Amino acid sequence: MNRLANRFPIVVRTLAAIAASLLMSTARADLLVGNFFDPNLNVLRYDNTGAFVGVFVPSLSGGLSFPLGGSYGPDGNFYVSDSDHDAVLRYNGTTGAFIDAFVPPGNAEDAAGLVFGPDGNLYVASSSDPGAVLRFNGVTGASLGEFVAAGSGGLADPEELTFGPDGNLYVASGDTNAVLEYDGTTGAFIGTFASDNGLSSPRGLTFGPDGNLYVSNFGYGGANGAVLRFNGSTGAFIDDFVSGDMTANGGVQLPRPLVFGPDGNLYLGSFGTGDILRYSGTTGDFINVFVPAGSGGLGGPTFLLFHDFAPTAASEPPILLLVGLGLAGILFMRRRIS
Repeated sequence: MNRLANRFPIVVRTLAAIAASLLMSTARADLLVGNFFDPNLNVLRYDNTGAFVGVFVPSLSGGLSFPLGGSYGPDGNFYVSDSDHDAVLRYNGTTGAFIDAFVPPGNAEDAAGLVFGPDGNLYVASSSDPGAVLRFNGVTGASLGEFVAAGSGGLADPEELTFGPDGNLYVASGDTNAVLEYDGTTGAFIGTFASDNGLSSPRGLTFGPDGNLYVSNFGYGGANGAVLRFNGSTGAFIDDFVSGDMTANGGVQLPRPLVFGPDGNLYLGSFGTGDILRYSGTTGDFINVFVPAGSGGLGGPTFLLFHDFAPTAASEPPILLLVGLGLAGILFMRRRIS
């Protein structure tokens, strides 16, 4: 009886290991990359090893010529800002087929980064000078006006924006070398959240798994880092998460889009070299060139987005099966022990 009882933890650990293995094998989070590298003005798709899968949205599909921002909407479709035509285009979220001009040409001036907010509406950075944040109905695409007024808080040339864990809106102001914070409900300016410490022409920004804010430093040089980390609550500078030493950081030049992947690591688009580089999500140390320049025609990454293309149903049977196996194993062991 004691030997059987001692084996019980082994059964649990074995089932847990099988569960983890099956979950990893069924997940299919591919990387979508906005590419601005004439004549390849498109969106490319790579698998979780960095291998090229295919062109997800071809050049000129729906008129696309400058894909500067990308996001999935509540409807499961894929939205891309076309800065050349001041528009937001909508594509099938699975196939990449063009659906419509969600925000018609001329209605989103200098459209750049875009994100669906907690209210389900679409927010688009207008990367002009002075800059603004535009809001559109998340179902119809109808304009709801300026959410952040032009030039509010010194906003100029914003290319990326994100809602923080606190529900407020954070915007990278490229021409003023700062990240600005706005009320997530009213759009009112709250204050300069992060600045200085070598921050120069910030482009991409994201809150990491640790709750802190990571900002790509497009204009970095000398000892300044390529990606800076700021306290996610106070905005206080923490460190150069990805160093400015090109021999140690993978040779990144003009760092632009950044995103944390399903593996917890940081992925950074090196606009100057055309590569997608991967760094440890905990230390910022360079790991490898995840996607080399030229793969699939990649040359100018403008946005990065991970998306799970696996149908939901495909991931459910293994989970249900493992729950059943776990219960069966527990009942079996109880019967043997008793």
